[in-house]
Amino acid sequence: MASSDYSARHLSVLEGLEAVRKRPGMYIGSTDSRGLMHCLWEIIDNSVDEALAGHGSTIDVILHSDDSVEVRDTARGIPVDAEPKTGLSGVEVVFTKLHAGGKFGTGSYAASGGLHGVGASVVNALSERLDVEVDRDGKTWAMSFHRGEPGIFDDGKNEPSPDAPFTPFVKNSELRVVGKVKRGVTGTRIRYWADRQIFTKGADFQGDDLIGRARQTAFLVPGLTITIDDKRSPEGEKTAFEYQGGISEFVDFLAPDSPITETWRLTGEGHFTETVPVLSDSGAMLPTELKRECQVDIALRWGTGYDTVMRSFVNIIATPKGGSHQTGFDQGMLKFLRQQVEQNARRLKVGNDKLEKDDVMAGLTAVLTVRLPEPQFEGQTKEILGTPAVRAIVAQVVQKAMSERFGSSKRDDKAQSALLLDKVVAEMKSRISARAHKETQRRKNALETSSLPAKLVDCRSNDVGNSELFIVEGDSALGTARRARDSEYQALLPIRGKILNVQKASVSDMLSNAECAAIIQVIGAGSGRSFDLSTARYGKVIIMSDADVDGAHIRTLLLTLFFRYMRPMIEEGRVFAAVPPLHRVIVMNPGTKPNETIYTYSEAELQAVLADLKKRGKRYQEPIQRYKGLGEMDADQLATTTMDRHHRTLRRVRVPDAEQASAVFELLMGNDVAPRKEFIIAGADDLSRARIDA
Repeated sequence: MASSDYSARHLSVLEGLEAVRKRPGMYIGSTDSRGLMHCLWEIIDNSVDEALAGHGSTIDVILHSDDSVEVRDTARGIPVDAEPKTGLSGVEVVFTKLHAGGKFGTGSYAASGGLHGVGASVVNALSERLDVEVDRDGKTWAMSFHRGEPGIFDDGKNEPSPDAPFTPFVKNSELRVVGKVKRGVTGTRIRYWADRQIFTKGADFQGDDLIGRARQTAFLVPGLTITIDDKRSPEGEKTAFEYQGGISEFVDFLAPDSPITETWRLTGEGHFTETVPVLSDSGAMLPTELKRECQVDIALRWGTGYDTVMRSFVNIIATPKGGSHQTGFDQGMLKFLRQQVEQNARRLKVGNDKLEKDDVMAGLTAVLTVRLPEPQFEGQTKEILGTPAVRAIVAQVVQKAMSERFGSSKRDDKAQSALLLDKVVAEMKSRISARAHKETQRRKNALETSSLPAKLVDCRSNDVGNSELFIVEGDSALGTARRARDSEYQALLPIRGKILNVQKASVSDMLSNAECAAIIQVIGAGSGRSFDLSTARYGKVIIMSDADVDGAHIRTLLLTLFFRYMRPMIEEGRVFAAVPPLHRVIVMNPGTKPNETIYTYSEAELQAVLADLKKRGKRYQEPIQRYKGLGEMDADQLATTTMDRHHRTLRRVRVPDAEQASAVFELLMGNDVAPRKEFIIAGADDLSRARIDA
């Protein structure tokens, strides 16, 4: 059992930490898994700040099976000498004193993620046990804490545990020497057990979140190696991240679509003054005006899609809710592109309409980083930057760097600048058109179908939840499907051949394509950013194409259209692929007993059925019918196998399916030729001629 001794000398140590234990949400946001992860990143960020300052290039994070977590680095190590004002070692000051650390002045860190000086001490206060080891001055120094109180755990020969007997220090704290290291070897190792009295039941370290954040940090600090070793299960994996390309490589990783522009790098800096209280030699806090430097580094690119991926950071700490730096970026980019559109109004065919923020942000993938000493955050969780002067500096850097890019005489820069203006203007026109359409258009009922495409064979029911739209391939399949459908709730829309490859087409090209426009118009919910799932005219959309290579190609094209411009339909599970049969086997029965029909959906299934029939001594008609397309079936066969709700099989399309289809389609049909050539060469030896349906 841990000792309950509590002496007078600990009052000053625990007075502040007790406030942390009483109001943990004020310091870590919450006491669930999110708060637990926040604690871990407070410790990791200290090591990252060291790497950012040029000390240490490796950080190891180990998730132990006993619910403890350990962070190791090869930086300078926490100071072990006595701090003059308190007389305590640097280690004890860092882990027991709120608002203590090396990030208040400007001597140790020019720019860091920690600035309140409460990170390590808060984690210590909320830990049942915390052990720290420091390699410094040729020795290994160690200290342990129990809920913020320094002392010694008696582990004996057992593994370290928070349940081991604990003896707090009564008179003087002891920073123990537990080993020796080679001269010049430095680093820190911190292992702690989160206090289950504080954190909710079920709170756990989220492995995926940890890996994602580690990857993100490795992008932000080029050359830093971060290793995650998850030992909580026997199959736990060890993952390492190291990137040399910095935020440009980060943008390429984040981008969800094919590029319109290359990844551009916008850099610059600015200065500002602010008045802050500074501790004088006499111990008084005096307001002092300081000159600050703010460095801005941005990587961005525009793609063919309309999704916006924006990541912003201050001293490599993520600011998911933005702040003054992101506001400056938005304002600077919007002002600059508005000016460019006005200057090129005749070529772009724009009237008096003005760009809005959403037009500029559509298809943008950007990583925005600023570095400045002592940034002002809103709260310890550091989700919003509050320093006001940063806004104007970032806006100025963006406008200046973009002006240089657009003023470049290089052919590639000119071409990409023109493509970017075409894209943002297309987004603006699409937004204006969608708004006008939404204001004038209402959902048509069965008697008001005049505005819908003439080739649509609509259903009678107005019940959206029960209705189905079949997108069928070709007029021959339409004729059969018209007789096979249930006209009460099943609608048909034929498409002619292969629709536009929207993977590499612009928004305006997509909207002007007859087949794509017809599909969007029939579904009736808009497209892209203006898509409104609640106004969709059908509960299910079922892609019904032939069971051959061309049919698979058409299905992929349609999935790409839905994934790019009507993604909520897929996310809500309302897009399906019909599964038509490949073969029809007629089993001949003796006498007057009617023959039996068996449909199979793959070559393997056919062989299994034939083997079973042979085993049972059954005869079947030969040759076995192999369906080349939906048009070869009669209405009864199509209804039974593919359209009748009681007998059919549907394959629900999920977002990962569509993402994979989109990635494959980009490889096989995108603008970049080199990866496609490599793919073809790599797979040439494995190609089976028998699989080619020609």
